[in-house]
Amino acid sequence: MKDYKKYYSIPATPEEIYPALTNPFTIELWTGEPAEMSTVPGTEFSMWEGSIVGKNLEFEENKKVVQQWYFDGQPEASIVTIKLHADKKHGTSAELRHINIPDEAYDDMVEGWNNSYFSGLIEFFESI
Repeated sequence: MKDYKKYYSIPATPEEIYPALTNPFTIELWTGEPAEMSTVPGTEFSMWEGSIVGKNLEFEENKKVVQQWYFDGQPEASIVTIKLHADKKHGTSAELRHINIPDEAYDDMVEGWNNSYFSGLIEFFESI
């Protein structure tokens, strides 16, 4: 199991980014795919046609999202925490921490975070 942590600069405020992470209609705008999402802890979510599935654990409006991402047969929960920090220069510094990534999925997860998830968010906010 591996952990991954990275900061991303997003040209929008935390108040703009939070719904892009938690509202299924806004998620669809930047991913191009339907999403199932709720801000109710304990509910399940799905993004990118089921490529990402899991359970919503904790929300702090405009500040934090905590989710469990499912991996088949994994003994320990894989937890994703995204914290949004206001940044006067760049809009928001998004702090990603993803723990307990299965070794065989690590490279794909890092690529996905960088080249799909956060690049999609950044491109979306740069275009509006």
